[in-house]
Amino acid sequence: MAISPLIIQDTAMQDALIIQQPADPAADARELWLFFHGIGSRAEDLVPLGQALAPLLPHAWMISVRSPDPSDFGQGWQWFSVQGVTEESRPARVAAAMPAFVEVVKFWQQKTGATPATTTLAGFSQGAIMALESTQQAEKLAQRVISLAGRFAQPPRTAPASTTIHFLHGQNDQVIAAHYATDAVRQLQALGGAVTCDVFPELGHGLDGRVVQRLAALIAAAAH
Repeated sequence: MAISPLIIQDTAMQDALIIQQPADPAADARELWLFFHGIGSRAEDLVPLGQALAPLLPHAWMISVRSPDPSDFGQGWQWFSVQGVTEESRPARVAAAMPAFVEVVKFWQQKTGATPATTTLAGFSQGAIMALESTQQAEKLAQRVISLAGRFAQPPRTAPASTTIHFLHGQNDQVIAAHYATDAVRQLQALGGAVTCDVFPELGHGLDGRVVQRLAALIAAAAH
């Protein structure tokens, strides 16, 4: 039976949207899924993805986080500016935004009772950049990071211990080319990291049913 997760605007931390609360909030194992949208978008834009996955994760908090700053594009929000961004300047911009990103993750872990071992960070585009780069910090934030049409700000320098990274990327992505995902996979594998990658033919910079199906398969595999 289809469900209609309750969506609540939470003004305590950047107007995040609570897509789903656990069926049993008092359970000891509190799983947390945080969704991070792309530049120029809103927390609302990833709610449909969370709703599609919610029936598979009845014991999880599922929350779509709004980026902190108004977007350069005149609508939506962003973690960092892309005006004039280059391969050389991007890492510093991401590093400047990272403390706020970490604060958001820890806020929701504390609010929901989740731990890094029960947390998944799922980001699209710029949201994926922030989630991926968070794995390069000394402190572990999540058990799993899902990059949707994303990339590292710079080649990964370390393989995060006990954190699995999943790349899902459109082969025809004209915004963040798919090779950024496949290159990162090779680099992480060389570092001994746990990583998977799916590249979807004819998909551009976006999501489709194949991406949702693959996420469902990853969720099922993790449950066994």
